[in-house]
Amino acid sequence: MEFDALLLSRLQFAFTIAFHIIFPSFTIGLASYLAVLEGLWLTTKNEVFKTLYLFWIKIFALSFGMGVVSGVVMSYQLGTNWSVFSAVASPVIGPLLAFEVLTAFFLEASFLGVMLFGWKKVGPGLHFAATSLVAFGTIVSAFWIISANSWMQYPQGFERLADGTLRATDYWQVVFTDTFPERLAHMLLAAFLTTALVVGGASAWRLLKNREDKESCIALKMAIGMFAIVAPLQLLVGDLSGKEVLEVQPAKLAAIEAFWETRTEQPFHIAAWPDRAAEKNHWEISIPKIGSWITAGRSDAEIRGLKSFAPEDRPPVAIVFWSFRVMVGLGVAMILLGLWGAWLIWRGGGPEKHPLFLKAAVAMSPTGFVAVIAGWIVAEVGRQPWVVTGVLRTRDAVSPVGAGEVSASLLAFMVVYAIVFTVGALYILRLIAEGPKPAPAEDTEPPLKPRPPGYALGAAPDAPDREARQ
Repeated sequence: MEFDALLLSRLQFAFTIAFHIIFPSFTIGLASYLAVLEGLWLTTKNEVFKTLYLFWIKIFALSFGMGVVSGVVMSYQLGTNWSVFSAVASPVIGPLLAFEVLTAFFLEASFLGVMLFGWKKVGPGLHFAATSLVAFGTIVSAFWIISANSWMQYPQGFERLADGTLRATDYWQVVFTDTFPERLAHMLLAAFLTTALVVGGASAWRLLKNREDKESCIALKMAIGMFAIVAPLQLLVGDLSGKEVLEVQPAKLAAIEAFWETRTEQPFHIAAWPDRAAEKNHWEISIPKIGSWITAGRSDAEIRGLKSFAPEDRPPVAIVFWSFRVMVGLGVAMILLGLWGAWLIWRGGGPEKHPLFLKAAVAMSPTGFVAVIAGWIVAEVGRQPWVVTGVLRTRDAVSPVGAGEVSASLLAFMVVYAIVFTVGALYILRLIAEGPKPAPAEDTEPPLKPRPPGYALGAAPDAPDREARQ
């Protein structure tokens, strides 16, 4: 394997986006969770919700800050490592990224200060509005980013000019491509699941030490309610997204399922060892005939295999195949955890009384991040060898730079990320381990004592008594 500028640029982008996606996938869900907590506190006046809000807002602030910093690097790379892509495609997707800044980032930045520092400085209604607008801003940000990426996955509403650049002819199609609705729903549900798993795992950790922690008990039940509902829903949305991939990116679907031959009644490969060079699977653990039913919705559907595509148009099979199974396997585990927790709540005993469930919740807490990264690997590696499917190949989109420059920047990123984000992540984990603590009663000024008769402005408090003694 030759580490040329193309491969190093791809490795650098993969490294930075894997770090970056961790934070938005958490803050999108956490912002909405904070809005729910504050709304419940305002509605019920239950101080537990206020305590949880004041605790998790600290985690949100740190995660949001690291997400912004890591996101700047992504824009930086588009100019340094992928300048040809920027020159060719920016007339189409450039406005989408600009809209993300204008509508989402400005919205978040405008109200983030009120949300973080305005607790005692503005009224509760205005503060709740600020929290809700920040939460809405994170969703709008996801909207534009997924829109731009969906266009790269399945470009529509554009034309190629004589100089090779692209121009939008229908921005409605550019923004709302055929794959966009399912992909946006899939990403938002993944963010909510990631947050619920972190909140549930952190609460379970504290309940293992103190079962009487009422804040953690309520937070755990809220988290269980979230992934008991969202995890099965995510499975359904993922199935819809997979059927869309079959129509618009059949090579990616063939790589996901490690199908080499085109036929009906494809098997479903639970596990396999795909070999791109040999064009076959060396071994398989499969269920016969149901692969076509799972991917197309009917068993007699003909599914194209990888051999029907030119070798240079096939994505790396093994990476896509196994990343997809990691994502789906963790999704099934989330469904089981949610059903288990819901059953414990329904029984009336409460999950806090079952150490085995609490340990399982702790163990599952980071799996949302792993599933998100695995899902993005499927989406991005499965699109190869195209950076814009069917329009611009990845090898033609890279900047005219040498391997030395790219390797130097990659090494610098790895060192800086290892220091900055490791310290930040460890500090967040330390805060989570400490857990929420009820805030002390707010200090209020004691009522003024009535002034004694004859009390003059500027006179000593004991002046009347002194005069009486004289």
